[in-house]
Amino acid sequence: TAGSLVNSRPPKSDRPQPGRARSQPGRGRPQPGGADRNARGQRADAAAPQPRASARAVAYQALLRIDHEGAYANLALPSMLSSSGLDDRDRKFVTDLTYGTTRMRAACDFAVDRFVLQPPDGPTRTLLRLGAYQLLFAGTPHHAAVNDTVALAPSKTKGFVNAILRKVAGSTVVWPDDATRLSYPAWIVDRLTSELGHDEARAALTIMNQAPPVTERDDGYVQDASSQWVSELVDAQPGERVADLCAAPGGKATALAASGASVVAADVRASRVALLKGNIRRFGARADVVAADAAHPPFRAGSFDRVLLDAPCSGLGVLRRRSDARWRLQPSDVDDLATLQRSLIAGASPLVRPGGMLVYSVCTLTEAESFDHPVPDGFEAIAAPGGPWRPYRDGVRVLPQDHGTDGMSVRRFRRID
Repeated sequence: TAGSLVNSRPPKSDRPQPGRARSQPGRGRPQPGGADRNARGQRADAAAPQPRASARAVAYQALLRIDHEGAYANLALPSMLSSSGLDDRDRKFVTDLTYGTTRMRAACDFAVDRFVLQPPDGPTRTLLRLGAYQLLFAGTPHHAAVNDTVALAPSKTKGFVNAILRKVAGSTVVWPDDATRLSYPAWIVDRLTSELGHDEARAALTIMNQAPPVTERDDGYVQDASSQWVSELVDAQPGERVADLCAAPGGKATALAASGASVVAADVRASRVALLKGNIRRFGARADVVAADAAHPPFRAGSFDRVLLDAPCSGLGVLRRRSDARWRLQPSDVDDLATLQRSLIAGASPLVRPGGMLVYSVCTLTEAESFDHPVPDGFEAIAAPGGPWRPYRDGVRVLPQDHGTDGMSVRRFRRID
């Protein structure tokens, strides 16, 4: 069975508000007979626009892939939208439902689980999350959230899904803790609280539950402002040789090339190198592309004026862009990535000429991945300008709540021998 109701009849305080779950003319479920009818009982035009439930159906299918097949949201959804036939309005609705339901998974589960005795099966769980997200976070009218979500359920579970969503619609949620309310694994909340403090951590986690803004550079490249600021900190000059060692998808490499520097852009995986090449061609940047491991780069020592190492990291500063990442990450990943980053710093630092600069950046908020790495031998930390950045230890960082951007940490080192 899909699951069991706690009570066949909810307490009065938990009942849906009158009229919220009822269909309204032109907005509810089809009338018996397979087609909507107008006030005179005549069949509606068969060519009438499809109901909004079709958008929910695309979101539901995307969520099934994310929840149960391990699909990445940012990869699965675009291809599904391209073949959906939905207009722009419904595509935006699908995007919000898919990413929002994925982000708020824990909160939606808690709101639902108050009313079930046994865990629902996987597809039913996903459908209940979709309905709960609409009711609690998306601002969807309750009748539409319930009726149109129930319409996606198979006949054997329609009654169950309907009953649970009506109870969620008619209840007030009292969250047990901030991790549930904000819908993050407890370890992420605890770690950021210990490192940023309670208020800063809550502010960062709250804004990372919001859809990110679209920020476009002058050349048309869509890139978050904090990533653009990282490129500015490299301060590449015309004629200088600059290496971008973890360059895909190419946003920073194309920005560095626009400065007039001679750029070598490298990445380790063939698929990412192909993506990097495509973006460099698309934006007319002049840069050489190399498949290379930054831990063992195939370049002569001291051959670059500046080296950018935008290292792989946990991405705890960009969780609003990667809606499913919070559920994939494990606490041990931070330590594993910190070990990898140290090997990349060791590989990158010899490439810098005396007097040149190594710029290390990560889109995360943990100190283990950003500020705890020792200064490379033969280098000194140099101050970065203020502006949008917060000075921190021997580098700078920006938190998501500072300017509504991604979270980012940056350190700059000058070679002194």
